[in-house]
Amino acid sequence: MTRILAIDTATEACSAALWQDGAILERYQVAPRGHTDLILPMVEALLAEAGLVLGQLDALAFGRGPGSFTGVRITLSVAQGLAFGTGLPLLGVSNLQALAQGAHRHDGCERALAAIDARMGEIYVGGFALCDGVMEADTAEQVLAPETFLTATTGHWQQGVGSGFVTYPALAGRVDGLCEAQPYPRAGDMLPKAVRDWQAGLGIDAAEARPVYLRDKVTWQKLPGRE
Repeated sequence: MTRILAIDTATEACSAALWQDGAILERYQVAPRGHTDLILPMVEALLAEAGLVLGQLDALAFGRGPGSFTGVRITLSVAQGLAFGTGLPLLGVSNLQALAQGAHRHDGCERALAAIDARMGEIYVGGFALCDGVMEADTAEQVLAPETFLTATTGHWQQGVGSGFVTYPALAGRVDGLCEAQPYPRAGDMLPKAVRDWQAGLGIDAAEARPVYLRDKVTWQKLPGRE
């Protein structure tokens, strides 16, 4: 029985979720501040509901970014703290991927463009396509000005998802529709990817875990083989 806990505080939403052999328990709250006060009680509540302790888990997943600098650091710090205390491996999951997975869960979307408002007139953006139930990266994740993105790509997507589409409505011109029910990533939507990565042996030691900020990425790129 696979048991994986996921946590995320990288955006305005704070969430934790537990995968137990295909069933998902989740706590989710939009709270622009106070993530440090919310995340551990969420974890404790989930474990209590499932009748588990941390040591009974197989791995811990965390939202590796992109997102707010402080939020991503909180997620990583909490994940590392829990992992150091238990010896559990970590699995970093993209916050953009979680948004795309949410679009698939909510609307059955198979090709999603995920965009998070990165502030400073920019967006974090990435394209994802469904592969055996998991939304996998179809483009490199980037941080770009919205107008740069619109002129740099001619691609079109089934659905747009994330806060970037709220802040910059012009992005909707690159998608057929919007997943308005999913403005922020959810830990529960990180679990399908985390479980797949765990089964592939991709768990890492807590000391090796790193955040992803994207601020040094400036061009829109298709991944190799997906041009």
